[in-house]
Amino acid sequence: MIDDFAKEYLHSDLREIREVLAWKLDGLGEHDIRRPLTSTGTNLLGLVKHLTISESRYFGEVFDRPFPEPLPRWDDAEARGTDMWATEHETRQEIISRYRRVWEHSDVTIDALAIDSPGHVPWWPRPHAMLFNVLVHVLTETSRHAGHADILREQLDGSTGTAAGYPNQQRDAAFWETRRATIERAATAAVAKPDHDLRP
Repeated sequence: MIDDFAKEYLHSDLREIREVLAWKLDGLGEHDIRRPLTSTGTNLLGLVKHLTISESRYFGEVFDRPFPEPLPRWDDAEARGTDMWATEHETRQEIISRYRRVWEHSDVTIDALAIDSPGHVPWWPRPHAMLFNVLVHVLTETSRHAGHADILREQLDGSTGTAAGYPNQQRDAAFWETRRATIERAATAAVAKPDHDLRP
């Protein structure tokens, strides 16, 4: 009973966070979804591409149920890092559609297997895993990258929110400048306090 509940709970959260990540690209032009927005090159379409490849491995190869389309292998040293950005030859539609096909493939695997079904993750230090471990790992990784996407999207046009159906109210620049100034004053005041101590 608890196993079924745990599997459905994790799977439901994974389905939801995937949609959030894809939604973060809605309404943006080609340049904005592709351009590097951090010093290491993080970009919105690259996050989707990366999660496509990652999820296809975890719910495909790990359980001997490979995703049927060609994707770079985890042990291909030459391809390392290319999953984090889109070339000029890869379209938005192609990348997002493949991500959705990977979801469908993953969902079939998750539905078909018991939560304690064994898998083999050769790139983990302890490669023997169960569906439970992999579900937690993929949910964690997808959530982490959805957080990155939140910040990137906010940098681009100020949009925030956790789901397509619940976008946060757009505020004007004056509101955010006032908010930032308040937070900066609090940070400066905290450092200036004589009893400021960096110890926890």
